[in-house]
Amino acid sequence: MNREGAPGKSPEEMYIQQKVRVLLMLRKMGSNLTASEEEFLRTYAGVVNSQLSQLPQHSIDQANKHKPWLEPTYHGIVTENDNAVLLDPPLIALDKDAPLRFAESFEVTVTKEGEICGFKIHGQNVPFDAVVVDKSTGEGLIRSKEKLDCELQKDYTFTIQAYDCGRGPDGSANAKKSHKATVHIQVNDVNEYAPVFKEKSYQASVVEGRRYESILRVEAVDADCSPQFSQICSYEIVTPDVPFTVDKDGYIKNTEKLNYGKEHQYKLTVTAYDCGKKRATEDVLVKISIKPTCTPGWQGWDSRVEYEPGTGALALFPNAHLETCDESVASVQVTVELETSHIGKGCDRDTYSEKSLHRLCGAASGTAELLPSPSGSLNWTLGLPTDNGHDSDQVFEFNGTQAVRIPDGVVSVNPKEPFTVSVWMRHGPFGRRKETILCSSDKTDMNRHHYSLFVHGCRFIFLLRQDPSGEKKYKPAEFHWKLTQVCDEEWHHYVLNVEIPRVTLYVDGVSHEPFSVTEEYPLHPSRIETQLVVGACWQGGDLHMTQFFRGDLAGLTIRSGKLTDKKVIDCLYTCKEGLDLQVPEDGGRGVKVQANPGRSVLTLEAEDVGELEKALRHVAYLNSRQFPTPGVRRLRLTSTARCFNEAACALIPPVDGSVMVLQPEEPKISLSGVHHFARAASEFESSEGVFLFPELRIISTITREVEPNGEGDEDPTVQESLVSEEIVHDLDTCEVTVEGEELNPEQESLEVDLARLQHKGIEVSRSDLGVVFTGVDTMASYEEALHLLRYRNWNSRSLLDRKFKLVCSELNGRYISNEFQVEVNVIHTANPMEHASHMAAQPQFVHPEHRSFVDLSGHNLANPHPFAVVPSTATVVIVVCVSFLVFMIILGVFRIRAAHQRTMRDQDTGKESEMDWDDSALTITVNPMETYEDQHSEEEEEEEEEESEDGEEEDDVTSAESESSEEEEEGGEHGDQQPANRQQQLEWDDSTLSY
Repeated sequence: MNREGAPGKSPEEMYIQQKVRVLLMLRKMGSNLTASEEEFLRTYAGVVNSQLSQLPQHSIDQANKHKPWLEPTYHGIVTENDNAVLLDPPLIALDKDAPLRFAESFEVTVTKEGEICGFKIHGQNVPFDAVVVDKSTGEGLIRSKEKLDCELQKDYTFTIQAYDCGRGPDGSANAKKSHKATVHIQVNDVNEYAPVFKEKSYQASVVEGRRYESILRVEAVDADCSPQFSQICSYEIVTPDVPFTVDKDGYIKNTEKLNYGKEHQYKLTVTAYDCGKKRATEDVLVKISIKPTCTPGWQGWDSRVEYEPGTGALALFPNAHLETCDESVASVQVTVELETSHIGKGCDRDTYSEKSLHRLCGAASGTAELLPSPSGSLNWTLGLPTDNGHDSDQVFEFNGTQAVRIPDGVVSVNPKEPFTVSVWMRHGPFGRRKETILCSSDKTDMNRHHYSLFVHGCRFIFLLRQDPSGEKKYKPAEFHWKLTQVCDEEWHHYVLNVEIPRVTLYVDGVSHEPFSVTEEYPLHPSRIETQLVVGACWQGGDLHMTQFFRGDLAGLTIRSGKLTDKKVIDCLYTCKEGLDLQVPEDGGRGVKVQANPGRSVLTLEAEDVGELEKALRHVAYLNSRQFPTPGVRRLRLTSTARCFNEAACALIPPVDGSVMVLQPEEPKISLSGVHHFARAASEFESSEGVFLFPELRIISTITREVEPNGEGDEDPTVQESLVSEEIVHDLDTCEVTVEGEELNPEQESLEVDLARLQHKGIEVSRSDLGVVFTGVDTMASYEEALHLLRYRNWNSRSLLDRKFKLVCSELNGRYISNEFQVEVNVIHTANPMEHASHMAAQPQFVHPEHRSFVDLSGHNLANPHPFAVVPSTATVVIVVCVSFLVFMIILGVFRIRAAHQRTMRDQDTGKESEMDWDDSALTITVNPMETYEDQHSEEEEEEEEEESEDGEEEDDVTSAESESSEEEEEGGEHGDQQPANRQQQLEWDDSTLSY
């Protein structure tokens, strides 16, 4: 027996007994048992009946002596949102005061004292109650009083007691209570909540080219209380065809190597399922950004930068950033290189003639140019191949078979006086033979070299054989320099300052002393003339060229009598383009800056990467030329990073880019002025001569495209307009050439007052072809110089007219003006004294009357002389002469009309081209036979036509006659001269004529 008086049984026996009782009770209540339950009853009913029969029998009227008995502990399960609790074991109270009698139907009869009247639950706020299902069997049931929520409380624990219906011996109420049994009830969960993600979205970044075990984790939670429904059993990527997967714990990884070039960012939609297979109500967005493989280097730079001429400095790396991939860097050194070797002679420079450049740099005089651009007077380089470009310098090519002879008198070198040789050279492929740049040698008989400049391998050699003197001893003659620049096939500038016994060589502005000097005897005295050659050396004894040069030459000059100082040399070599750095006050602290003389290489070094970046962002390209050479300039940025252990780290790859210099807007140089005028012959023969360009105007314009304003940009029918804008720039050449026959120096010339050009940078050279003005100066200065140009002809008797052409240019012919043509006519006048004496000898025939006629536009009118006798044969001659005179007059009138019409056209186009007449000295003597011929003309119709034409021409020349009338009266040879009669009638005295 246990402590409650219950018989000692094993738990299995008690369970079988209780289950049999429950099943019997259920059958009694009319419940249908399952087949397994019926089988259970058939199996264990006999055993239970045998056990019950062994219980002691009490009298029916036995008093209530025993307490009800309960199991010490009960475990129950209740589903949330339900009230029935399933207990294990079932709630059954036993009482010994109830003797049982079992029938074969297993119906139990219990005395009143053995009945169970109720159950009582102990505990605070216990949402359960217990009810008796069958008093006789002591069967009970626990149920919830309200709906339970597992999420609020998962389990409950309380105690329960059973009490019977017994009475005492005297019949008074004497109910017995059982001990307190503990009840544990667990609330079963219902899957009522869906998973919810902890974050609204997820983001991650990965580097391309790697496979990650885990990129990021997404996590969802479920509000359900049970492990089955509150746990997330799986995740799923909803977005199709993405190289990612997610495991059951929410970890996302890539399934293949990612490529930044293929995709910069992936957007994934991910959902979650709990263990009850319930899906999340809202999916979550996952963004995975792909980064390029992290390699140290410069970022944020443009590989191509466009430079517009005239805009000043252009920043090359305005957004540069150095990526070090989180490495600790102690210092960084950056070198920026601008590659311009393919532009001109190594970079962009002014393309004026070398002589003009020397003048601009301060070498004012004494410079002789040996390789000038071909022109009318400087034509010895005409046969040499050139680069055929006007955008860069004039470069002459020598292929090893070509040379050019310099005319005598172009340059004279005296070894006893200092002189300078300057040349731009790009030597060809390496060779072991001597290649001569410049050579002065005997013209005939012998092969002596007086002085020469040549290369031999990588050696630069200058030879100077001094003239014979009283001292016969060895003197320095051959100077050797060993230079890598000679054979690197790049452009370099060489300047030799010769002042025997010292010779200094400057290469690209850097001085070099000779490593070897050879001495020789002076040359023997000789009367042989010398020949100066460029590109080879003339062998006078063999009469052929030798030691040909291979490569390119430009700017070869000799300056006699003076040395070129360092400042001029630097000026000649300095580029007009290069790198520029203007570090602002708020940046670039602690940055060391170094630049080469040509500013094509710039080096920056700093310990602070941020300060270095600020300085690099201000590195700019600058081209100071008004009209730079267009094209690509290669750009290279190399960097070296050092760590704190002084070792190189963070290998930074070089950066290659380019600067594209755009085509500048080409200027249009326009020459305007008087195209046609006439002057008296006396003016041409005077010491002043005639000014050819008295009203010349030089302007330069550029044409710009102007986009339409307002909504015109959206209208495809609106076109861009062109606007002409006047600009100011220099000129370097103006050439005046004579049209037709060359100038005859014995009777004509073109002259300029050189004294008035002394303070200008313009030089004048004259030849039989014309005059050339050279030198870099303003357009206004050239206007003034051309205004001073005069034409003289001291034998103008046979001259009718002269035509001249003017062309100006800038940058050694890169920009050329229009051809401005001027025609000057010579007005011939008869000699008044000659006519007077001639007529005085024949007073019986002629009564002379001097009249002023119109200017005849430069026509040389024959001077008619009346004859003393007029026989019949002479009459015929006179008639012919007069007819010729009339023809010439008519022709002259037509010429005047044509000139007048051209003048009107020039005025319409805005040019000042008025006919400038000066007829003060014009006196024409008309043959009196003109009237006689008119009276005896056989064809009256021709007379009327001639008179009508004369009448028309009178209207054209009225103004000219009125202007010259006063001069006629003052300058008449006879005091009794008749007043001017514009009828052109002549009185005759034919009383003595015999026919």
